[in-house]
Amino acid sequence: MPEAIWIVVGAVVGIVLGIVASRYLGSSSTKKAAEEARNTIDEAKRTAETLKKEALLEAKDEVLKIRHDAEQENKERMREVRAAENRVSQREESLDRRVETLDRREHQISSLQGQLDKRERELDAAEAEINERLEEVAGMTSEEAKEELLDALRDEVTYESAAIIRDAEARTKAEADKKSREILGLAIQRVAADHSAESTVSTISIPSDDLKGRIIGREGRNIRSFEQITGTNLIIDDTPECVTISCFDPVRREIGRVTMENLISDGRIHPARIEEMFGKAQNFVEQRILEAGEQASFDTGIHDLHPEIVRTIGRLRYRTSFGQNVLNHSLEVAYLSGVMAAELGLDPVPAKRAGLLHDIGKAIDHEIDGSHAVIGADLARRFGERPEIVHAIEAHHNDVEPNSVLDVLVQAADAVSAARPGARKETLDAYIKRLEKFEEIANSHEGVSQTYAIQAGREVRVMVEPDIVDEAAAVVLAHDIAHQIENEMQYPGQVKVVVIRESRAVDYAK
Repeated sequence: MPEAIWIVVGAVVGIVLGIVASRYLGSSSTKKAAEEARNTIDEAKRTAETLKKEALLEAKDEVLKIRHDAEQENKERMREVRAAENRVSQREESLDRRVETLDRREHQISSLQGQLDKRERELDAAEAEINERLEEVAGMTSEEAKEELLDALRDEVTYESAAIIRDAEARTKAEADKKSREILGLAIQRVAADHSAESTVSTISIPSDDLKGRIIGREGRNIRSFEQITGTNLIIDDTPECVTISCFDPVRREIGRVTMENLISDGRIHPARIEEMFGKAQNFVEQRILEAGEQASFDTGIHDLHPEIVRTIGRLRYRTSFGQNVLNHSLEVAYLSGVMAAELGLDPVPAKRAGLLHDIGKAIDHEIDGSHAVIGADLARRFGERPEIVHAIEAHHNDVEPNSVLDVLVQAADAVSAARPGARKETLDAYIKRLEKFEEIANSHEGVSQTYAIQAGREVRVMVEPDIVDEAAAVVLAHDIAHQIENEMQYPGQVKVVVIRESRAVDYAK
């Protein structure tokens, strides 16, 4: 600030001197000019001195003001520092108090732990003394008492488990049975199929027994030609007015049957004629197979099947299983699956498709080794069926684990179709063995006195000893028998297990 003032003063003095010099240098009166110049210079010096003093005063005032502001700012910062120091001091005091409190509590806990250890030792000693006295009073050791207590607990647990089973069954059956019965009942009513059990006809009637000689031919040449051309066995025995055709392949057997009927109606039986009739019968049966497959596809509304799959479905027309026609069974399973899927809010088309194709493996299971479910799944996969349809085919007899609603629907529909009264036939030996196995499983449980398999194996009634099996144990027994039957046996439909517990008092009046 003082340097700027001196610069201003110098500039003013220079200007004044310049004006005076320019004004008076050319003047003739040098004295007067010199006098005026001195006066002017003195005046300029006085003015400069005054300006200098004023500038110095202003500079001092500015310095004092800056110093005052700095002192005020310093005081404010000192107050903030003192406040922060006070807060830190308070926090340190608070932490010190907390540490002291924690030390006191730790000391108290250590003291209490010692007291607890002492009490625990005293209780162990008292417990040992009480156990010794109890053994003396009861006359049994602790192991014997423990065994008796476990027996009591085991009975109590059995009772509680029976109660839990009853409650769980009541809760689940209240809704699951109601809904499932509604869906199954509706599906069965809407698909009311006629189940007079069918089987492929292999016995052919002939007008008279005299025709048997012509069928056999000279030295058996006709029967040999027939068997060689058709691939079947022709059985001619003492049964009046009939001959029998036998073959494991149902389609080949049907071709042989048609061939023989045409030969009998024509009356001309010789090797050349047999070969001619066989060709016609083969074309006729193949045409019927194709028509049956196309009709099944049309009836179910499935029109994008591979031609080979359609032909394979048609072959099921001549395939029977336990006396049930497999094509009719497949159609019924398709209808049932579609109805149940619709009731569940699902797309019925995939369900019907899987139901129609679920037994397709039975058309070729005589040619390929393995389960018909696996064979059918491989066939469907080879001809471009979707993975979910293939899996439903493969899982309908649990060859693989079901993992979708579609798999379960096909299983349920298959069981419903097979379990209809009159739907299937089975051999007497297999039927008797199944009933004996039911009774054997029930009799293997403790407390069972008598067992009866009734209603064609759909119900097993178990009589128990009331002194051995109480009401709670009866519930558990019924559950165990049903679970064992599920794991060890195969049967159509479902088997109802009924455990009967009754007490009888008998006396005689004499």
